[in-house]
Amino acid sequence: MGRSAELNRVYEMWRGVLKDRGSDLTTMRDTVEEFYRSNFRLVEDVEVEAVFTPVPGLWITTPAGRGRTILYFHGGGYALGSAKSYADMTSWIARAAQARVFVLDYRRAPEYRFPAALEDAALAYRWLVSSGADPRAMAVAGDSAGGGLTLALLTALRDRGEELPSCAACISPWVDLKMTGESIESRAALDPLLTREGLQQFADWYLGGQDARNPLVSPLHADLRGLPPLLIQVGTSEILLDDALRLEQRARAARVQVRLSEYEDMPHVWHVFASFLPQAKRAAQEIGEFVMQHSRRAAAASQA
Repeated sequence: MGRSAELNRVYEMWRGVLKDRGSDLTTMRDTVEEFYRSNFRLVEDVEVEAVFTPVPGLWITTPAGRGRTILYFHGGGYALGSAKSYADMTSWIARAAQARVFVLDYRRAPEYRFPAALEDAALAYRWLVSSGADPRAMAVAGDSAGGGLTLALLTALRDRGEELPSCAACISPWVDLKMTGESIESRAALDPLLTREGLQQFADWYLGGQDARNPLVSPLHADLRGLPPLLIQVGTSEILLDDALRLEQRARAARVQVRLSEYEDMPHVWHVFASFLPQAKRAAQEIGEFVMQHSRRAAAASQA
């Protein structure tokens, strides 16, 4: 069975980003921002509020999104992307979860290398909690590099004895900056967006010579014990497929409640195209249902 017209459009759009983004960082960033600006528009019922201190980012709120909070980390190899470019995508998740979403503008590489992004993620989480967000009604989520940052934050919070959110969602997570997964090669001809060379450049920018096996850089190597329930979503056409598959195995071995959802023929972070791609709407809905289920359960357990 062939791809739908909508999915073919997604592949062509991602190929265009890969082709046009150039090799220098400024051009890459400009190309990515222009891609999102030109192709996606917020719907009328979404409220967007910019925050500048203590952490920069955007609140994305829909009419039903007042009872729970999602802290979201955008993708882009720790070097590209922004809260503004992710406003449309995260609005679909906000609607599905009946939540408000805070999209963090963490400091990006190579100007700010590891652990700058993780420090910003921790500051954002603590700020939300101190501002009244109940961790039992909170989730953390992210895509690609943001998926890795999600797990790095959870393990750092756990190690410090801080209260964890009710659950976490990792979309097409990049959790192995050594890139040892077989799918880096076996899916190379299928993936319209990511390449080994591109990921290596992002890894070099983020690490600045530091060890790629550091669990706070590559959470595939982290001790995952004690983490909240995880949802992992991945497309079968992306070179990061094995990152997701191995992460699910590591989580199960650590007795973490985990759900792995493989979406057939989907490329990297297909959620971006929720305005016209049915599989993206379905993935956003799955995240929303997961967040609602576990935030309710955590709140009920705390009151028992």
